[in-house]
Amino acid sequence: MRITHRLNRELEVWRPATEDDGAGGQTVTQLPAGTVPAKVDEASAAERVLAAQAGAELTHVAYLEPEADVLRGDELRGGGQAFRVDSVVEPSSPRYRKASLVQVQAEPGDDLS
Repeated sequence: MRITHRLNRELEVWRPATEDDGAGGQTVTQLPAGTVPAKVDEASAAERVLAAQAGAELTHVAYLEPEADVLRGDELRGGGQAFRVDSVVEPSSPRYRKASLVQVQAEPGDDLS
């Protein structure tokens, strides 16, 4: 059974792209890579503790369709929020994908849609 009926929001996927700057370095720009339906929850205390023990930060988890094009390093944006994707996993039976997220605070002038 898929979880499509539980995915209650649409998020924009932004993917980092690197480009040579002409002076021997690179610039990284976030480019839109599509939208995905998702359900975003705050991480439970147990999930946060496990992440901290592994040296990672975790604020939210997102549930996505199994074929969702979301990768580590992407940014998910929508509803005035932005999240950095730290990892994406699938259970043994591919009913959904689960992404570990860290909420990104907006800078003045940022458009988080």
